[in-house]
Amino acid sequence: MGKRVFESLPDMSKARNRVRAPELVYENIQVSPELASFAKGKGYFIKTFGCQANVRDEEIMGGYLVKAGYHRVEEEKDADLVIINTCAVRENAEDKVYGEIGKCKQHHLRDKDFILAVCGCMMQEEGVAEKITKSYPYVNLIFGTHNTHKLLDLLSEHIARKKDIINVESFPGDIIENLPSERLDRHSAFVNIAYGCDKFCTYCIVPYTRGRERSRPLKEIIKECQELVDEGYQQITLLGQNVNSYGKDLHDGTNFATVLEEVAKLGIPRLRFMTSHPWDFSDDMLEVIAKYPNIMNCIHLPVQSGSSEVLRIMGRRYTREQYLDLVKRIRAKIPGVAITTDIIVGFPGETQEQFEETLSLCEEVRYDSAFTFIYSPRKGTPAAKMKDDVTRETKLERFNRLLKVIEETTDEASARLVGKTVLVLADGPSKKDPSVLSGYSEGSKLVNFKGPAYLTGEIVEVKIVENHCHYLVGELLEDPLLLKAKSLKKALGEEPALKEFLELEAKIGASEELRSLRKQIEEAQRKMVRLANDQEAYLLAKNEYMALMNRYQGDPLILNRNAVKEEAETLLRKVAEELS
Repeated sequence: MGKRVFESLPDMSKARNRVRAPELVYENIQVSPELASFAKGKGYFIKTFGCQANVRDEEIMGGYLVKAGYHRVEEEKDADLVIINTCAVRENAEDKVYGEIGKCKQHHLRDKDFILAVCGCMMQEEGVAEKITKSYPYVNLIFGTHNTHKLLDLLSEHIARKKDIINVESFPGDIIENLPSERLDRHSAFVNIAYGCDKFCTYCIVPYTRGRERSRPLKEIIKECQELVDEGYQQITLLGQNVNSYGKDLHDGTNFATVLEEVAKLGIPRLRFMTSHPWDFSDDMLEVIAKYPNIMNCIHLPVQSGSSEVLRIMGRRYTREQYLDLVKRIRAKIPGVAITTDIIVGFPGETQEQFEETLSLCEEVRYDSAFTFIYSPRKGTPAAKMKDDVTRETKLERFNRLLKVIEETTDEASARLVGKTVLVLADGPSKKDPSVLSGYSEGSKLVNFKGPAYLTGEIVEVKIVENHCHYLVGELLEDPLLLKAKSLKKALGEEPALKEFLELEAKIGASEELRSLRKQIEEAQRKMVRLANDQEAYLLAKNEYMALMNRYQGDPLILNRNAVKEEAETLLRKVAEELS
């Protein structure tokens, strides 16, 4: 018998199918005794390529692995289990994946118990799993985007049968709730609100790798977001392949504006979302964004091309004129909004004139930043069958011209911020200089500024002093220790033990009787010192002192204060350690 089991392989015809309705499944995690024993003390490492949705998948897989007994390690070389989480959107991402798989061969040779898994969007493409098994026979698990919640079952099967498992399902997809999570960031979190896409843009592989558009129940989204708020998270980013289409499959009147408003009302300091499709961008969304100051005034609005004809062939469902009208309405409703985008150059059949339309659109919109790509065909998509008559040299020339325009508008947007004060969520110290913190402004501009590491996770005021186009340099406007103290004040005040301790301290300080007792105790102490050489008089003074002390320590306020003091001091020590 072979050492490899092909349980299922991707099938694009099944991936295209939108007839089957998604099921809502509530996860009930079961860890087999064999897996728990095998995983105990072992470390895992996940290498993720691609978008924020893939990052969120990594966190969920991490949650499952921790449930099994694994722990996350920072270095791939220290891992007993490595998972390569792939992206299928761009060709260069796939090339990197194969290089990453090759790096794991030596690890496989050194450790007979080492497990290498490859998963994600790339696995949903036909032929990829077979190619990996032939070229890299030391890969132990291959699974797709619809199998993430089966990770522990696949590991258990591999361990029990001592066989490599290939299980990549192709179907429209379900909605799995109660997913575990090992968050990669302590202050900024991604929250899925929907999965998949029904747009079927002709160049895009996502509808085939991620399945149909399916919205999570609103109550589950709110529950997850409320937990993050309660845990002290500063920022939530709502995720979906097309967040604007949220709720279309629910048929209950709920839409993305509903989600935005309900999450904003939870009080999260910063709320972001991505990605928006221009065709589904509604006026009620604009009203909500403009209404709530904690919804960041930064909108990622992929245009892909400035030519209406190219947009039609791409299947984007809007024209150049409709896109520009939407930008105009957004800026009228949300003054100072930052708009970013995605653009593809060299799409099959793109003429020079059509490319010039893309340049002119960019010059008119004046994007704050943009992700620019040279078209690469994705097998299985309609565009991959089109005649690609744009030469590589022409694509590169157009790409460089586009890049020049984007850098000009990016630099212009950044320069406007010099001399102004912006709010920055500090992500952490720079790897090059630990004394420098980095973070993003409300408009998603990267800002570097001098500051201590303990400000990580804080939203701070920074005055911008230098523009470097793709990042800004700023200065803190307030002493960092005071900033941290202010941020801790609310959290500490909500701690029951400390709150009670501080309230009792205040009452003790305001008590006339206790103030009088303290003065009498101080006088008794001085009297004992004066009479130290007269043993009889000293003993009388000592008895007087002890009687006063017993009265003081027996006061109900003092007794209650002492009862919560130890717990409060433990909490304060933790704060002191954080500040040090």
